[in-house]
Amino acid sequence: MCAETDTRHGKCYGREQAWQLLTEWTESESLRKHGLAVEACLVACGEAEADRLGLSGEAHAALVELYSTTGLLHDFDYERHPTAEEHPFVGVRELERLGWPVELRTAILGHAQYSGVPRETHLAKALFACDELAGFLTACALVKPSKAIADVEAASVRKKMKDKAFARGVNRADVIQGAEELGVDLVEHIAFCIEAMKRRAGELGL
Repeated sequence: MCAETDTRHGKCYGREQAWQLLTEWTESESLRKHGLAVEACLVACGEAEADRLGLSGEAHAALVELYSTTGLLHDFDYERHPTAEEHPFVGVRELERLGWPVELRTAILGHAQYSGVPRETHLAKALFACDELAGFLTACALVKPSKAIADVEAASVRKKMKDKAFARGVNRADVIQGAEELGVDLVEHIAFCIEAMKRRAGELGL
């Protein structure tokens, strides 16, 4: 199943192509796993949205794959272009050149607050709501004796968010704002993303 097909060139853009692009541009194992963690959360969001819209069959699968590939590709240019002047703009220009869907590209632009691109679609709001949170949940899992996401609880995550010394790189304000924009309770959203990441725990190394 492809997220979108370019009928002019017969090219197919789906999860396999997204993973290839991520690994081509990103050597860091932790950054690759971040892409997978955000993908896991976005797939769950996409499934819920497809169900809400009453989609089935190919339409359901296509929407979920759009969410999946957006999650994988949102930071694919970050290792090469980590500055606010370049990320995610360089990556999005490459995605446009390759013919990836405009909704995916707009969502990726919107996940960077400084881009000035508004988050208007459910996809864009979901990406913003899951990005920083997925990183924080990974950090919460890795400090557990088991290093397992299965041992992470939503209530304890909410408490850890108040500890400014823990996982300093995670923007707490973005996590809170993301849930607000998505229209969900923050603790419920944390629990939702924990469950999504538990489904992919082996792949995430958690």
